Amino acid sequence: MVHRYDFLVLGGGVAGLSFALRAAEHGSVAVLTKRERHEGNTAWAQGGIAAVLAPNDSFEKHVEDTLVAGAHLNHLDAVEVTVREAPERIRELVSLGAEFNRRAGGEFDLTREGGHSARRIVHSGDITGREVERAMLQACDDRGDITFFPNAAAIDLILDRRATPGAASRCLGAYVLMADGRIDTFLGRMVVLATGGAGKVYLYTSNPDVATGDGVAMAYRAGAQVANMEFYQFHPTCLFHPEAKSFLISEALRGEGGRLRLRTGESFMERYHPLGALAPRDVVARAIDAELKRTGAEFVHLDMTHLGRAFLMERFPNIYATSKAFGIDMAAQPIPVVPAAHYQCGGVVTDLFGRTTLRGLYAIGEVAHTGLHGANRLASNSLIEGLVFGHRAVGAAAQELASLPAVQESVPEWDPGSAVDSDESVVVTQNWDEVRRVMWNYVGIVRTGKRLMRARRRLDLLREEIREYYWRFKVTRDVIELRNIADVAHLIVECASRRKESRGLHYTLDYPGTDDHNWMKDTVVSREP
Repeated sequence: MVHRYDFLVLGGGVAGLSFALRAAEHGSVAVLTKRERHEGNTAWAQGGIAAVLAPNDSFEKHVEDTLVAGAHLNHLDAVEVTVREAPERIRELVSLGAEFNRRAGGEFDLTREGGHSARRIVHSGDITGREVERAMLQACDDRGDITFFPNAAAIDLILDRRATPGAASRCLGAYVLMADGRIDTFLGRMVVLATGGAGKVYLYTSNPDVATGDGVAMAYRAGAQVANMEFYQFHPTCLFHPEAKSFLISEALRGEGGRLRLRTGESFMERYHPLGALAPRDVVARAIDAELKRTGAEFVHLDMTHLGRAFLMERFPNIYATSKAFGIDMAAQPIPVVPAAHYQCGGVVTDLFGRTTLRGLYAIGEVAHTGLHGANRLASNSLIEGLVFGHRAVGAAAQELASLPAVQESVPEWDPGSAVDSDESVVVTQNWDEVRRVMWNYVGIVRTGKRLMRARRRLDLLREEIREYYWRFKVTRDVIELRNIADVAHLIVECASRRKESRGLHYTLDYPGTDDHNWMKDTVVSREP
């Protein structure tokens, strides 16, 4: 079956919905989500959204905080655009019905997180992402002219192979596995990747199951440029509990005075950074990792007990209730925490309007490399990036759409060839586990050249095995995701192997210093389609 739209949006988080709401004013819009509409990284975001809204704050301060956190590898123009457009995007969210915590006088109850020099985090309790997702989905439903396709997993992008020699190919759409098992062809005159990150490439992650790097992998296979995949952010504090899966303990807890302690009760962050527990995430994650290796412990403690039960229940109701459900009373005992893969700072290379190096293909949100984050994302700069660039991409895409012929291209429908149903699905589960363990053990918070070399060798073998399986058997969602995390793992190793320094989230024992002379630049990779 063939579906035709003016705008084809892959992903239904903050970036995709921001784009869809504005794009619907210019043409027909389809939004595809791999699982249910609300299942994605946006809904899992706890802390908040960074924007300059207080009289004692300034754009200059927010810009500088972002540059410092990003080890000055950020693109200044992307930082300036994001910071200066952030307040208006917040106001738009409010106009859509998003509700944020406010003080008695009606002003936003701004909080502070690691790396920020001022209170500038707008939040909705400790479920900010869920509230943003709710409001934006409701706004889409209220419009009535945005078509959603839940449980639709994109397999690969469709390219116009008849492009003029020497000219870039054009993206025409995607082949998509539908809920009933059939594979449909979705054509978009403009195609937008808003597929989020790739936390599931690592064994331990704060991300939901959908975060398998689909957009980056598809764009790379199609020939688009990808950059800075070595900078994968590990959130310092995820709940350590045998029954807890990917539960993030927000940075906002440290912003409100939470203290990181060893199991002996000793506070240790002061030994690593002047800001202590409020140091940037890469510093905190490495410090915890170092203490775990030094002491042999499995976790450290985040102590909130000095703040009082009433405050904790009001400020962090979701974290308080979830911790309590796992037998941890955060008002009376410290929370056991460990670092976990959290945010992809690199991605598909774009300009300031979301345009990739592949004609007709846009990328926004976590899947994109805009240059905003540099070598490490500043806390709560993620949701605002999705809002800002989702908004900016519409203008460029609508203008490009107006220049295209009214008749869309005809493309071949999906050809399964001689593929049959699999009789050895154990290959998928085995390789899924092996890719993630290789990445955790060899390409984690601290790296070496030898570890990266070992990872490359194992991933080469795994990717070849996955490739053979992919072409031999019929496509399933598990196979799609396995193929994508293997390709993303390859990109992370490739970028990490090239960067001969330690900067931000990329820390290697072989090159512990920062080399501004040779490496104040992005690590860009691409392949011919």
